[in-house]
Amino acid sequence: MTVVTPGQDAERIQPRRRRVFKHRRSPGTATIGEALLWLGPALILIIGVVIYPAITLVATSFNKYSIIGLRIGPAGFSNYVNFLTSPDLGQVVWNTVIWVGAVVALTILISLALAQFLSKEFFGRRFVRWAVIVPWAAALVISSQLFRLMFDYYHGIINQALIDLGVIHKPIDFLGDPHWTMPSMIAVGVFVSIPFTAYLFVAGLNAIPSDVYEAARIDGSSGWQTYRQITLPLLRPAILIGVVLNMIYVFNSFPINWILNGSNPGFGNDTLITYMYKLAFKSAAHDVGESAAAGIFNVIIILIAVGIYLRFVNWRESEKQS
Repeated sequence: MTVVTPGQDAERIQPRRRRVFKHRRSPGTATIGEALLWLGPALILIIGVVIYPAITLVATSFNKYSIIGLRIGPAGFSNYVNFLTSPDLGQVVWNTVIWVGAVVALTILISLALAQFLSKEFFGRRFVRWAVIVPWAAALVISSQLFRLMFDYYHGIINQALIDLGVIHKPIDFLGDPHWTMPSMIAVGVFVSIPFTAYLFVAGLNAIPSDVYEAARIDGSSGWQTYRQITLPLLRPAILIGVVLNMIYVFNSFPINWILNGSNPGFGNDTLITYMYKLAFKSAAHDVGESAAAGIFNVIIILIAVGIYLRFVNWRESEKQS
């Protein structure tokens, strides 16, 4: 028989101490303070450059301002009503559709051909690639001013070259004639948009495995069949990115439209961006509130356009899979 002493009994009835498990941070993770320390500058920049101006734009669109920019009082939805009922809005929207559609379509088509050329091995390829990137590396204002001089009616090199070649017999007023202003703007827009898009497609082409082309060649596929059935489908993600980014960039392009068309009276060749600027700084009323309403309208339009395009692409993709 085992005899339990009082001391042993006390040791038995003592409660066990709970083991405290401390949370150990896994390697490579950071605390909230450390994360904010690294993300702080970017967050401050986003708040100051994106969020605050967006809030200010919305607030401005619901207020009335004097001709010198002083707030008079709340305007409700009158700025939106005045903007949407403007007799010039229809022409401006149509100009914007032509401007964005033509520049994006021509840029994609030319960039596809140029990317196919740049992805090949040939003598001087590095020099050609450097030359292609120059228009994109230069400031948009500088490129627009350069083309403004080239399109000049009296001393422009384009008119002089066309006359010397016998294509025309008298100079063309590229920037003063309403029939030539928009095509001239489109030409400049395509010129400055091609470098980025072409390099985007070159990267997409380089990512396609060479084994795929070798298999197509063994199967007897022609060059056009290979391009249509292999290259384009595998290049679709790059094309999608190129179209969306170009839609946003071209829609919001101000320097080209303003430098080439800003001196013309009225709104005959204005896009929504230059129209918004003229409402605030060039119209008789200098209506900042209506211009802010136009800015909100522009954001909604580009979001709808991009959303429709993405929906269409996804619909085509799901239709092919089914």
